[in-house]
Amino acid sequence: MGDEFHTLTIERLVIGLFFTGVKLSNGQGGVCYTPIKAIPEAVCCPTSAGRTFDPVKIGNLKAEDILSRLAPSEPLKTAVAIATLNALSASCWAQGQQGHYEIKMNVDAQDVVRMPKERSVAVVGALVPTLRALKSRGGTWWVLEEDPRTLKGVERDHFVPPEKARDVISRADTLIITGATLVTNTLESILQAAKPDAEIAVMGPTAGHLPEPLFHRGVRVVGGVWVKKPDQLLNVLAAGGSGYHFFDTLADRIVIERE
Repeated sequence: MGDEFHTLTIERLVIGLFFTGVKLSNGQGGVCYTPIKAIPEAVCCPTSAGRTFDPVKIGNLKAEDILSRLAPSEPLKTAVAIATLNALSASCWAQGQQGHYEIKMNVDAQDVVRMPKERSVAVVGALVPTLRALKSRGGTWWVLEEDPRTLKGVERDHFVPPEKARDVISRADTLIITGATLVTNTLESILQAAKPDAEIAVMGPTAGHLPEPLFHRGVRVVGGVWVKKPDQLLNVLAAGGSGYHFFDTLADRIVIERE
């Protein structure tokens, strides 16, 4: 991006119920999972005021300064930083700047993950398309999810409690991880526990950024979104919308595979 990186600012920010979104001054947008459950202090104005960037001053903040909040000390600020990182990544791709990988547009990451029936699969997060595919596939599979209430029917039979998570992750032939783990600061430990030869995918709108750091940690498939209509998408988030309200219309699904 060259010198442009140092001049980009946050033109608009929305912290929605399900996703946080930003629009940069160059018109590119990015989204990230909103970690509502990770901020128990946000129960009244005085206690939550410092948990977010000052909304009055947000338009004057440079994108590069926002990135300093990628550390997980404040979950909402981390979410804004990841959304900004995703928007900056889209800026690079729009200028033809990418590494030794191919970005596939309008493809669901679930469709390129290798998980034949003989492979055991661990899913970190209630990823609906993956769970649907596993229920049809059968075989050995587990679901690791902080809130088991999100699981339905037969999915509950495959639920793994937190105290057994590391053991299951280390045994899985295929490991499919929600991008939300980037916000909760749990992705690194999950990848460290994985089998050396495991098929690993990180997917979800939160994971829509330059993939090299994930590739270097053993991930083969990264699935995210590329925002194409940032203003309309932010309007949807402001109204409490979820991914179902912007997938394929306001943001294209993308898949990046390690060569």
